[in-house]
Amino acid sequence: MSKASSLYLPPVSTAAGRVRLPGSKSISNRALLLAALAEGQTRLDGLLDSDDTRVMIAALRQLGVQVELPAPGTAIVQGGWPFPVREADIFLGNAGTAFRPLTAALAVTGGGYTLSGVPRMHERPIGDLVDALRVLGAQIAYLGAEGYPPLRISEPVPGADDRVRVKGSVSSQFLTALLMAAPLCVARSARELCIEVEGELISKPYIEITLRLMAQFGVEVRRDGWSRFYIPASARYRAVPSLAVEGDASTASYFMALGAVGGGPVLIEGVGSDSMQGDIAFADVVQAMGATVVRRAESIEVSGLRVARDERLRAFDRDFNLIPDAAMTAAAMAMYADGPCTLRNIGSWRVKETDRIHAMHTELEKLGARVQSGPDWLTVHPVGKGQWRRASIATYDDHRMAMCFSLAAFSPEGVEIEDPDCVGKTFPGYFPVFQGLLGA
Repeated sequence: MSKASSLYLPPVSTAAGRVRLPGSKSISNRALLLAALAEGQTRLDGLLDSDDTRVMIAALRQLGVQVELPAPGTAIVQGGWPFPVREADIFLGNAGTAFRPLTAALAVTGGGYTLSGVPRMHERPIGDLVDALRVLGAQIAYLGAEGYPPLRISEPVPGADDRVRVKGSVSSQFLTALLMAAPLCVARSARELCIEVEGELISKPYIEITLRLMAQFGVEVRRDGWSRFYIPASARYRAVPSLAVEGDASTASYFMALGAVGGGPVLIEGVGSDSMQGDIAFADVVQAMGATVVRRAESIEVSGLRVARDERLRAFDRDFNLIPDAAMTAAAMAMYADGPCTLRNIGSWRVKETDRIHAMHTELEKLGARVQSGPDWLTVHPVGKGQWRRASIATYDDHRMAMCFSLAAFSPEGVEIEDPDCVGKTFPGYFPVFQGLLGA
């Protein structure tokens, strides 16, 4: 099937309805790898079906792991470590949630593996993770630029240290990868392992997801604040008979915004106040901008203003360090605010699927917004009456660019989204669902 080159969303003024979220990407890929490392059979329900999870499943099967998909959203994984296949060339697309944890797991396992991805993945830094893994005895060579994929992993050397340090300021996925691989290290050494974080740890809620899932698979990690994590010498992964994957809270942000700018109510099912995902805190952002938010254990309902009637959302100046993915949605909402909106502490945007600060700055200006940006911040001035421009939005092969700019359908000009199929990374059916909630 050929991909659509662009999708035009005509101007709309209202939005209301109900949406069932796809499974969380962050939980799905973590759960798949943990199930593969755990001894025994694990059933995963509510699993996300997207490009990133397909990449992880394909990689696990290539490593000899039995993964059955008996029904949509369900996977049965027959786990066991070490993996049966000891030599493989593995392609991981642009899936950071697959590339970083698999790098760590394979590097401390033993064998010979080549890990590669799309050109953008080869521009996303991994040096801090590799440096930490080398302290643990890993033998990893760069096949291209120093500090970046692709990688060649060889048999680890014995006598590794029982204490390792990793920088926390570039990507929380580095710490997640080390944490998930740590029980494999202690299984070899029979010694407790301490992971120390250098500098400020960004995106802490994603580490919470990692720790909670590890606990469900039988590994309790002791921590000293956010600076030290201790994995006991007895740590071993155990299969979980059944694990339900909750809906994706980052994806929920687009529908929360939809309720806020289109009047609503929009009922979002699959994630709520009981969520383990930090991005559920985006509900606080839309509420502070003037929306009405009703929180339930497994759902959120948002109703708000009618921006098509020039009712304005409240401006903000916020630190988005804890919810960097959902923050992109806030940047799009800023076009409908009553004053300039500033997003702070978003430096991690620079090393995502694209340089998201540059991309957001460029594409918001196309629509008529005045934008300023720096190394780790972005300020968006709202678009006033008569200032909107019809624009074709470049998405940079970044699913979140496509999804957050769908909110520009509430402009008088509508919006054209280039390469809309890039949403397949996390939500292949996003645009039909989104359009089904729109009114005239």
